[in-house]
Amino acid sequence: MVRVPVAALRTLTNRVRPRPARRGTRTLPAPPPAAGPGRRWLNALGLTAVVLFGAWLGLLVVGNVRTPVGPMNTTMALRPSLSGGTKINISPLGALTLDSHVAPVRLDVNVDQLDPLRSQALVDHPERISGLQQEVAQDVEHGTLDLAVRSCVAVVAGATTLGLAVYRRPRRALAAGGLALVLLAASGASAYATWNPRSVLEPKYSGLLSSAPSVVGNARSIVSEFDVYQKELARLVTNVTKLYDVTSTLPAYQPDPSTIRVLHVSDIHLNPASWKIIASLVEQYDVNVIVDSGDTMDHGIAAENGFLDPIRDLGVPYVWVRGNHDSRITQRYLERMKNVHVLDDGHAQTVAGLRFAGIGDPQFTPDRAVVPGGDAAEQLAGDRLASALHDEKARHTPVDVAVAHEPAAARETDGEVPLVLCGHLHHEGDEILPYGTRLRMEGSTGGSGLRAVEGRYPAPIEASILYFDRDSRRLQAWDAIRLGGLGETTAEVSRHLATPVKPGPAPSSSGAPASPVPSP
Repeated sequence: MVRVPVAALRTLTNRVRPRPARRGTRTLPAPPPAAGPGRRWLNALGLTAVVLFGAWLGLLVVGNVRTPVGPMNTTMALRPSLSGGTKINISPLGALTLDSHVAPVRLDVNVDQLDPLRSQALVDHPERISGLQQEVAQDVEHGTLDLAVRSCVAVVAGATTLGLAVYRRPRRALAAGGLALVLLAASGASAYATWNPRSVLEPKYSGLLSSAPSVVGNARSIVSEFDVYQKELARLVTNVTKLYDVTSTLPAYQPDPSTIRVLHVSDIHLNPASWKIIASLVEQYDVNVIVDSGDTMDHGIAAENGFLDPIRDLGVPYVWVRGNHDSRITQRYLERMKNVHVLDDGHAQTVAGLRFAGIGDPQFTPDRAVVPGGDAAEQLAGDRLASALHDEKARHTPVDVAVAHEPAAARETDGEVPLVLCGHLHHEGDEILPYGTRLRMEGSTGGSGLRAVEGRYPAPIEASILYFDRDSRRLQAWDAIRLGGLGETTAEVSRHLATPVKPGPAPSSSGAPASPVPSP
């Protein structure tokens, strides 16, 4: 056994034992435990919320810029948005929406008022309008630069102030401001990369502006002059000046004489209000011919025939094909009207400078007591129409527009005609088929008629104005018109440009996709 002296043991114990703290000194607290992954995520989400909300408050409070644009005084602002774009509010006439860019911010331009001196100068000196495009471009450029600088200050100030109020730490507050600036810069880069100057040629306008299609020019200039963006912008500003000058008396639409204007309607379903809407569109757009792709009636009985009498008073040719709610009784009644051209069995007719061919719906399903035959019957009818179109081309009398009621039948004409019109599904659509044919599907011009309130919301009333070149007889552009349904008072018109398509060989019927058929 080894003996350790007591004195040595005492000395070793004193060295190991902690010494008491001296008077006047502070003991440092133990460091806090490291935060777990869950807490780090919560901190990151909290900081993100502070950055976004603070930036939005900054833009809302100090992110506006008042700037003159031509003869108008405007207010520009950036607002958070999921889809981006530009919205031009022209109170009280309505608004124009442009798909100008894709970014999480939207550019809002509010037209506050017209400057009386500058407006009067344009009226007194019309020659100044020629220089208006340069003036407008410079004004928009200066306003955008001012808005960018002010927006940067606004988002940084807003996020920093809110960060300081929430965290009470300058470092966290400055981090929030820096992140807000980075977010705005990324949004600006996205807007710059996706900027589409031609969006002004395809606006969606609502309110009273929806009854002034001339505000964006005629169809021919839109299709043939893509390189005159500044001129179109100047024309837009000039027309807005005219709109304000005449208050509610909107300028009359002056269609280009080199275009053929076709009003496409479908699925009226016995709604008497449709005839007043159609008559108004015929007058406003100076329509040359109306095309009805079926389901004008609801049960197709003889008692409903009197509903068709207003067609005689529309003053233009009426091209019609039978829908699955239209009977042979309906068809015979329409065939006796002088201005009606009934299309069936692929027989072609030339109306208002365009050559049409169509086929009636092979099924008659006016109610749920009748079991529909499905897409097989529709595709067979589409094959018959495609064969007739092929024969017309072989005789050097090609058809310009084919018409069917159901999309399943219309798709069978792919490759045999530049454009095919249809309806049936009660919603608007546009599609380029695999072999180059454009399929234009119209919504319900009757707002689904008696079925308008079957869904959660009233069905809208839809129609389209199609613009054709008189020489080539090809579609140039179309205006999609959408009116609020039962009990609603909204109106919206959107301009679309038709990209040129070249039909190829016709596909086999087995390759055509099927279309869903709503309940009869």
